[in-house]
Amino acid sequence: MTQPPSPSKMELLLGSSWQNVLQEEWCKPYFLQLIDFLIQERASPVPIYPPPQEVFSAFALTPFDQVKVVIMGQDPYHGPKQAHGLSFSVCPGNPLPPSLRNIFQELHTDLGISPPSHGSLISWAKQGVLMLNAVLTVRAHQPRSHQKKGWEQFTDTVITHLATREDPPIFVLWGHDAKAKCRLILEKVPPIHFILESMHPSPYSAHFGFFGCRHFSKINEHLKSQGKAPIDWVIK
Repeated sequence: MTQPPSPSKMELLLGSSWQNVLQEEWCKPYFLQLIDFLIQERASPVPIYPPPQEVFSAFALTPFDQVKVVIMGQDPYHGPKQAHGLSFSVCPGNPLPPSLRNIFQELHTDLGISPPSHGSLISWAKQGVLMLNAVLTVRAHQPRSHQKKGWEQFTDTVITHLATREDPPIFVLWGHDAKAKCRLILEKVPPIHFILESMHPSPYSAHFGFFGCRHFSKINEHLKSQGKAPIDWVIK
């Protein structure tokens, strides 16, 4: 089995605030097994997304103590040059995936914000929106191919730390997978959370509860009620 990653390397990838919170994970058997699995996967001819330096982009862009909102996804996009470490987000220059198009449609309906020219959600992440996938890597053209390899335990730990923070963030759960994952954790902590749920923005389900959910305005209303700055949802 490989050696645990060094604290300095993980701090470089995640930032100091997340390294302080998650440092105990690096030596746990599940995480070491996950590293071994990823080394083997990246040595194969099948591409793995996102690139290694972008796997933890969501954490690097949104420090632990600055997380205002958590938007849960399942696993990264599996097409070339799409995934860059943020749930639902794609690198600039790529066509918008159907779910992201629907997110932007709801954003326009809710707040009148015109759809942007690209699908990168980095501007949201920099304002405290943790765009978190349950699984952080995937094989090219094989959705869910890295499930049950250890990522779920890692992201469960992330959610637990956020849920038990003195000032917990808003949790936004779109679709069955996000609801099932987070509910198991949030039910174990004091009921002081603001949770928004809807159907997934996928074309297969968006018309059955995602469209019209008004989550973007509801998030900002709650943030303002707590004396916090609202999110500027305009994509920069």
